[in-house]
Amino acid sequence: MSWVAAVARLRARREAGVLVTVATVRGHAPRRAGAKLVVGRTETWGSIGGGNIEAVAIDRARELSGAADPEPELMEFALNDKVTSRHGVQCCGGAVTVLLEPLPVVQAVAVFGVGHVGLELARILARQDLDLHLVDSRPDMLTDERLGVLSDAVAQVHVHHTPLLPETVLGELPPGTHVLIMTHDHAEDAALCDAALRTPGLGSIGLIGSSAKWARFRQRLATEGGHDAGTIDRITTPIGLTEITGKEPATIAVSVAADLLRTFERDRQWAVPVPDPDPAPVPVPVPVPVPNTIAEVAYPTAAGGV
Repeated sequence: MSWVAAVARLRARREAGVLVTVATVRGHAPRRAGAKLVVGRTETWGSIGGGNIEAVAIDRARELSGAADPEPELMEFALNDKVTSRHGVQCCGGAVTVLLEPLPVVQAVAVFGVGHVGLELARILARQDLDLHLVDSRPDMLTDERLGVLSDAVAQVHVHHTPLLPETVLGELPPGTHVLIMTHDHAEDAALCDAALRTPGLGSIGLIGSSAKWARFRQRLATEGGHDAGTIDRITTPIGLTEITGKEPATIAVSVAADLLRTFERDRQWAVPVPDPDPAPVPVPVPVPVPNTIAEVAYPTAAGGV
């Protein structure tokens, strides 16, 4: 399997990994510069030469995959019999630099309703490296001609046409998907809100609409849906940034996208351990001499306009 296909497989699985590339080679080495290895949680694809280099790189790659906010890094290997590691010695005689590039699991967003606002929002989100799910019960909203504006998308775009029950798509979404509900039909919106609250593992849930619409929905979710107040509060409405008050579809879309990106950033920061600025002192034991021994480690805004 090519390294490109391996990276695509990890992305489809929503599994973190690392792309390992031989960056520079001096003297004799197992592989030339440019050789690649893709490291997943339990599998690898490709090779950077085997032996000590590859074993050490795989170990480090899996450490990076488990980190909260990994960054690319370089590893240098001297290939001679004077350098050993936990995987042994490699005596090719040269030196190799290896670049490790983390392949994190990207954010996922599902937009239910690809009308005027939904399409404008899709155009913005498509410029981000994420998995973008577009769901609509109307086939004319999802034609190739209409979605042609997304042809140069950076995002992986997944189109779902569900003429009867769009809420069934919720169960197919990846864990942590952020859901935005903005369909053409208030009954469809209400069903989606109820189903989203019953779907475990979703990220944030946002609903476009006015305060009057939300008051009706909230009462319905409590009386007919049987949801308690805390559960209902998982839904954010209106959506977007309070500072942006325009009602044009593109303006609303910018507002909603900006707020969503802020949610992504907040999620990323929360995932990174913050060191204690004033840690409690650790008591240092007083050594006791022992003779003959050796002491040897994601709103309120104009998005409420529907």
